[in-house]
Amino acid sequence: MDTTARWCTATELGAGYRSGALSPVAVTEELLATIDDENPVINAFCLVDSDAAMRDARESARRHAEGIPVGPLDGVPVSIKDLFLTAGWPTLRGSELIQPEDDAWTVDAPVVARLREAGAVLLGKVTTPEFGWKGVTDSPRCGVTRNPWNSDRTSGGSSGGSAAAVAAGLGPLSVGTDGGGSIRIPASFCGIVGFKPTFGRVPLYPASPFGTLAHAGPMTRTVADCATMLDVLSGFDPRDWWAMPTPTTSSAEKLALAPDHLDGVRIAYSPDLGFGTNSPVVQRNTEVAVDALRGLGASVTEIDLSWSDPAWAYHILWFSGADVVVRALGPGAHEKIDHGLAAALARHAGFSATDYLDATAVRMALGVEMGNLHLDYDVLITPSTPRVAFEAGVDVPAGSDSPDWTSWTPYSYPFNLTGQPAITVPSGFDDDAIAPLPTGLQIVGARHADDTVLRVAAAYERIAPFRTREGAR
Repeated sequence: MDTTARWCTATELGAGYRSGALSPVAVTEELLATIDDENPVINAFCLVDSDAAMRDARESARRHAEGIPVGPLDGVPVSIKDLFLTAGWPTLRGSELIQPEDDAWTVDAPVVARLREAGAVLLGKVTTPEFGWKGVTDSPRCGVTRNPWNSDRTSGGSSGGSAAAVAAGLGPLSVGTDGGGSIRIPASFCGIVGFKPTFGRVPLYPASPFGTLAHAGPMTRTVADCATMLDVLSGFDPRDWWAMPTPTTSSAEKLALAPDHLDGVRIAYSPDLGFGTNSPVVQRNTEVAVDALRGLGASVTEIDLSWSDPAWAYHILWFSGADVVVRALGPGAHEKIDHGLAAALARHAGFSATDYLDATAVRMALGVEMGNLHLDYDVLITPSTPRVAFEAGVDVPAGSDSPDWTSWTPYSYPFNLTGQPAITVPSGFDDDAIAPLPTGLQIVGARHADDTVLRVAAAYERIAPFRTREGAR
């Protein structure tokens, strides 16, 4: 067995399967053994189904042997965030209020169904904070998920289990959700690629209680894998009335044909959106990345957006949805949920219909502003988060002047309000010599310009490739 298979990308695994140099069975066995050894420390997986994974792997091996793989992800291991319905497995959403016996669990969410159809090997489910409510990953049911680079630090959230699994070499792919940064925050903290596509590109079912803030998307080690996974996940599903039509072209194929340079690409750079404050290392790494994009031929203009923080509007939309989730669990649920969620719901309560409409007006105004910005610029660059990962097990970093998770991640939720595609790619590390922590660069595109975002991200990645935890040893 190739003992480095755990660090292979999905693209590398697919090539190895096709050539016969690698076997889906051997790779799956290696990953299951690695999960067994390493998951107790980082706590990324909340469910592992070895029997089902090996069945998937054997079926994939048979298809490859017969020369009939069903696509580029055939035999590639993947993990599923425990907010997605998955037939045969309970979806407990990090909550003690949902029990395995509450449902027959016979339905696949669209993303899960498409991964099965693509021949992926489903390893298991990965952790989320209760109902995916915050930007770190700990829950009453599953405990604390930790950062593979430093287990004293948070993995971020709410797709923290996904990010930790990919960064730790427990599988090359995961699928996460992003209602306010829940793909991009943990991907940045864990040093991987995380993509929130244009709203509606990847269908959701059941509908998220967070409405049109909620996206689903790929979490991977490379931009090429991200594009390949996006092709699998994208397209119409009748159960999602916001779902976009199935794309007629392949993002992965477009990316493979894209030039290495960025000549003619117009980039707007905002270090803070007008209201954020970055740590020195994040500011330094972001400026180095921006200079690298200039070196690739892009035209980069630093702009002053002068935005005021739209968190108040986001809170109305977000916590209204969270309140609906908790109320549906019946009397007394508020006393049994994550104490942080209960406190947040108490802080953000009593919204009126007028408040909701005012918040909607803010998001529409932001959408108009960004639409106009993209007449002049192809993408907007920001830091992904203003700091590296902080202490695990807390909702906000020490010394924070607000208990709300939005206070420490100002660059993510505005683009859930606008529904734009946004990706984070690793931009470097802090200066800790023993346990360096990653930083991330966010690339935001116009609605429906997902392929442009992927192109810029891939060009940057070519000159600043992903550094695995293995490579750091």
